[in-house]
Amino acid sequence: MSCLNDLLRPLTAILVAASLAALPLAVLAQQTEQPPPKRQTQQPQQKPPAKPRTTTPPAKPTAPSAAAKTEALPPSQVGIGTLAKQAFMVDPQTSTVLLFKDADKPMHPSSMAKLMTIYIAFEELNAGRLKLDTRFRVSERARNMGGSRMFVELGSEVSVEDLIKGMIVLSGNDACVVIAEGMSGNEDSFAERMTAKARELGMTGTVFKNASGWPADGQWTTARDLAVLSWRTIEDFPKLYRYYAETNWTYNNIKQENRNRLLRTVPGTDGLKTGHTEEGGYGQATSAIRDGRRLILVVNGLTSMAERAQETARLMEWGFRESTNTTVFRAGDTVVEAPVWLGSLDKVPLIVAKPVQITAPTGQTVTPRVVARFDGPIAAPITKGAKLGTAVVTLPDNRTVEYPLEAGADVPRMGVFGRVTTMIRHYLFGWLS
Repeated sequence: MSCLNDLLRPLTAILVAASLAALPLAVLAQQTEQPPPKRQTQQPQQKPPAKPRTTTPPAKPTAPSAAAKTEALPPSQVGIGTLAKQAFMVDPQTSTVLLFKDADKPMHPSSMAKLMTIYIAFEELNAGRLKLDTRFRVSERARNMGGSRMFVELGSEVSVEDLIKGMIVLSGNDACVVIAEGMSGNEDSFAERMTAKARELGMTGTVFKNASGWPADGQWTTARDLAVLSWRTIEDFPKLYRYYAETNWTYNNIKQENRNRLLRTVPGTDGLKTGHTEEGGYGQATSAIRDGRRLILVVNGLTSMAERAQETARLMEWGFRESTNTTVFRAGDTVVEAPVWLGSLDKVPLIVAKPVQITAPTGQTVTPRVVARFDGPIAAPITKGAKLGTAVVTLPDNRTVEYPLEAGADVPRMGVFGRVTTMIRHYLFGWLS
C-alpha cells in the first residue's frame, strides 16, 4: 500500500469510537489543522504386557496423530515444521507472515528465476513495447540449452505468447534465452536488468546471472524475495497472470504437463513456478485463492518432485485451515469524517477503496486499532476519489499496515458570500469558535 507520509504532519488527535459488523474498533483520527490563515493555538516408558494366551491377534499400534507428525518435522522460526530447508508463507492482503524458515537465507533460485524473466516480459506487454504476436528469432545458444525445454527450432521465429507459455507451463530454458536475447540483445544484459528490477521491487537478497535460473556462480535469491515477486506478478498483471494456471501445453507437436502439481490437486491454486537444481534441491513458489483470500508459499531444498508436491500441498492446506481474515472495513466504508474548509459541506467522508483485513488464528477474536491520518481541515473543492490521507491498522502482532484514504464525495467550494462570512468568522473568533 502506498504511503502518504509527506502529507501527514499531525498536530492534534481526535478519538472516534466506531463499531463495524459487531467488531470492536477504535479509530483514532489524526489531522494537521491548517486552516488559512494559520492560528497558533515441554510418561515414562512401561514394560510391554505379556503376550496374550488367546488366539486373538494383537491390536495394531495406533498411528501417530497429525500434530505429533508435525512436531517431529524440522522446526520453523514461525509456523509449523517443514521438510523444506527454506520456507515462507504470507497472506499478502494483510502482510501477515504465517510460515518462516530461513526465508532470508541465500538459496539457488533454479527455475523459479523464470518468475522475473516473465515479470519483465509482462511489463513490456503492459507498456505496449511488446505484443503477444511479436516474434523473436531462435539463436544457436537458445537451441542448445539443456534441462527443461520448449524445443524451439534453430532459426525459427517464436511469438512472445508462445515463449511465455513455454517458460511458465514447460519451464523452457530455451524459451528464456530467446526472450532475453530478443529484448536485451544478449542474456548477460538481460540478467543485469533482472537484478535491477529485483532491487526496484524490494528483493534485496537476489542476484540474477541468467534468464532461466541455470546454475551460475553468484546467482542467489531468498524465499521471501520470491514471495514478493510472486505477489507483484499477481497484483501488477492480473490479465496476464492467467497463463500460470495452464496445466499443460503442446508446442512443436510435443505435449508437456505443468510441473506445478498443485494446479490439479489443491483447490484454488492458480500459479506459480517450480524449480530444481542439484545444489538447491526441489523448490516451488505457489499461490492459491479461496473465498477471496490468497496465500503465497515459497519452499526450497526438498529432495524429490513427490516430496515437493506433498509438502507444498500440506503447508497450503494448513495455512487456509489454521488462520482466517477478519474484515475491518469493506471497500467504500467510511473510516472517519474530516472537516472541510470553505466547502458546501462541513465534513467529507474519508473512505478505503479496498477492503481492510487482518489475519488471525482460526477462532480467535481480534480487536484492531485504526488510526486515520490526514491534513485538515481539507480545503474545498474536493473531488471524490482524491487521496487525502492514510488509515494505519495495527495488527495482532503489533505490526502496522497502511491503506490510502480517499474522499468519499465531491465537495464544491462555497459561494462568494459563504466564503466571506466564514473567513470573517474565522478572523474574529478563530477556527474553533
